Amino acid sequence: MPSNSPRTSRVAVIGGGPAGLMAAEVLSQGGVQVDLYDAMASVGRKFLLAGKGGMNITHSEPYEAFVGRYSGREVEVGEWLRQFDAQAVRDWIHGLGIDTFVGSSGRIFPTEMKAAPLLRAWLHRLREDGVRFHMRHRWTGWHGDALAFTTPDGDVDVQADAVILALGGASWARLGSDGAWVPLLREKSVDVAPLRPANCGFDVDWSEHFSSRYAGEPLITVAIGSRDAGGQLVRKQGQFVVTATGIEGSLVYAQSAALRDQVEAEGSTTIWLDLLPDMPAQRVADEVARPRGARSMSSHLQSRLGIKGVKSGLLRECVSAADFADPQALAAAIKALPVTLTRARPLDEAISTAGGVKFDAIDPASGMLRALPGVFVAGEMVDWEAPTGGYLLTACFASARAAAKGALGWLGSSGS
Repeated sequence: MPSNSPRTSRVAVIGGGPAGLMAAEVLSQGGVQVDLYDAMASVGRKFLLAGKGGMNITHSEPYEAFVGRYSGREVEVGEWLRQFDAQAVRDWIHGLGIDTFVGSSGRIFPTEMKAAPLLRAWLHRLREDGVRFHMRHRWTGWHGDALAFTTPDGDVDVQADAVILALGGASWARLGSDGAWVPLLREKSVDVAPLRPANCGFDVDWSEHFSSRYAGEPLITVAIGSRDAGGQLVRKQGQFVVTATGIEGSLVYAQSAALRDQVEAEGSTTIWLDLLPDMPAQRVADEVARPRGARSMSSHLQSRLGIKGVKSGLLRECVSAADFADPQALAAAIKALPVTLTRARPLDEAISTAGGVKFDAIDPASGMLRALPGVFVAGEMVDWEAPTGGYLLTACFASARAAAKGALGWLGSSGS
């Protein structure tokens, strides 16, 4: 139990990603001394990597649709978002002196499209608020009632009146999120769901010929049909990339949660590619059926429908020779080409992680672990997931603010 009032309390934040930094901000503004620990040499490494392709910070869609992106966790995540929603994220960024804009897809970006200026401004604010940063401190659990860390200078024990754990999931371990916290919490009787890849690619058993020829090729303006969690067929249009081992990219990530679950349950799953999503099926059938004279079917498809390159290769890869020569069967395949996914790509390659500390292990009023009084969790290490598009960052920010406020409240009610 803490022995001090919130104004003189010391809180340890473990993890220097977006959730840890946000928790540190709320705590420091709440009047406590904040010490932030991270195993890496600098904070925000995955945050910076995410910003290399354009820093998508949140999304502009209406609240109800936004909350619906957290499939199966709408109620729990909604509690966080009611206190810090997408507009609040945008206002917060503006408060750092960073302008934002809404892209054509509804995604919200900093005007410069980069994470580095935002992170620099944020760290400047945190240091001005008195947050102390301790880099190359890898948390290894508890030594008695003290937090235990390994550092380049040896082992260190740290006493704190409250703790915020914001250690991320287990994707991109080289940037700091390696999931090493899972056994540490399980040893303390905290219920943790197994970590699984989210927003991930999938393996397809391509032939060597197809893989060597088309790996890295983008499939632009296609649609994927797949089964959702309820078994209903859903269809999304966009683009993705063929890899040496399978497929990845934004259109795949958007459906990856259901696809992953199906592969885990059934050993594999099937998606259906529409290679010409903007063209009606009847027109495709009519064009394929036109007389082609001495031209090969591949030349015919390129001339009549513009199918060439990787799209042509996919048809050759996934359609039998007999069906490729049958205009009716080939037209049907162009609009619904079956591709079997055999495995999700490894956890460390995923953009984010599913699983983590179960909500039942957390006090809903404060965000504190039921098994560990004074210890709060935030961000991706909690058992929720979301597609890319700003939803991950927004929930990390919101959960961290909720955990930090819970810690301040607990310190105030428990302190002398």
